[in-house]
Amino acid sequence: MSTRETLISQLRAYRAFNPHEETMRERILAFVEEHADCFERSLLVGHVTASAWVLSADRTETLLVHHGRLDKWLQPGGHCDGSPDVLATAMREVLEETGVEAVPAGTGIFDLDAHDIPARKTEPAHVHYDVRFLLLADRDVPLVVSEESRAVAWVPLDEVRLLNTDQSVLRLVEKTRRGAV
Repeated sequence: MSTRETLISQLRAYRAFNPHEETMRERILAFVEEHADCFERSLLVGHVTASAWVLSADRTETLLVHHGRLDKWLQPGGHCDGSPDVLATAMREVLEETGVEAVPAGTGIFDLDAHDIPARKTEPAHVHYDVRFLLLADRDVPLVVSEESRAVAWVPLDEVRLLNTDQSVLRLVEKTRRGAV
């Protein structure tokens, strides 16, 4: 059973890919240690989220969603809604956002990122403390576009940089190329 203490242990054991990610690891760890309610969306300063870097079985393509509100191509992911099981949350989000059932390629964290979310009508600006997992999926499964997205697509790793993504997504590509998968 996953708990907040499970995540704290995983964060302490995680070895960052580069100095920027180490800064993210330290920031996320401090946040989770400080806030017992870190998985709750009602924690207005920020909350833990989970996402998935989904690769095809041959690891040459990744499954991305074109996020409607952010107008960016990103990995599937979302809010934990109170659950401390961040891996299960990442898997659930992939299914909800793409229609694809993905399976873990390992048991550990693949990447970490903390990013600012702008204020909206009903919520103040806050931070998403995103814990990311590497998942594998069958690229032949029909894709479903959720109401949160404009599109869903399998993208060759060499073409991810051509899309409207952000640096954290490009780091996922780099990790994949360097054999961190």
